[in-house]
Amino acid sequence: MKEYGDIDSKFRYVIIASLRAKQLLAGAKPRLKSKSKNLIRIAQEEVKQGLVDYEIVKVAREEMEEISDSNVEMFIGKEITPEAGEKPAKKVAKKKKPAKSKKS
Repeated sequence: MKEYGDIDSKFRYVIIASLRAKQLLAGAKPRLKSKSKNLIRIAQEEVKQGLVDYEIVKVAREEMEEISDSNVEMFIGKEITPEAGEKPAKKVAKKKKPAKSKKS
C-alpha cells in the first residue's frame, strides 16, 4: 500500500488522517514543513510519512459477547458537540410527501 504509507488499509488511513486533521484544525503544530497551507493535506502527508502514531486496540471476545448479548443501542465513536459559542442544531422535521391520487 504505497500510496497510504505503512497503513494496511485505506479506511484506516482516512480515519487516522481525519483525526490528525482535527488536531491541526484545533491548533496543533504540524510535524512537517509543507508548501500547502491546507491542514487536511498536511495531515494526509504526515500519515503517509509515518509521523502519526496510532494503536489498533483489539476487543476481547468476552467483551464482544457481552455487547451482543445486551440489547442496548450504542454509538461507537466520538459524539459531535457544538463548538464554543455555537447553539446546538435544531432537529428539522421531515415534510411528508402528499399522497398520490390514483387516476382512472
